[in-house]
Amino acid sequence: MKRLIIHGDPGIRDDAIINYDDVEQVCFSITRQGDWHGPDEPQLWCVIGTEDEREDFDRRNYVPHWLDTDAIDAEDVEVVESAN
Repeated sequence: MKRLIIHGDPGIRDDAIINYDDVEQVCFSITRQGDWHGPDEPQLWCVIGTEDEREDFDRRNYVPHWLDTDAIDAEDVEVVESAN
């Protein structure tokens, strides 16, 4: 699992599937930041991982602050499925 910060909104919601690092990743959770007093465009703070990691996410078997974090622009996100 890792945290992915997306600058802008590519139109994804929870359980969306994106292609990141040449692997299909599931967006387990998405927190939208910056709508009120933030930057010009929103940021989506996502916890992503493979479907094999869903049980660890559901059981909170991880420490959010220890996840590796990457940032990407919305136009660079390859959306496979916007939401289930």
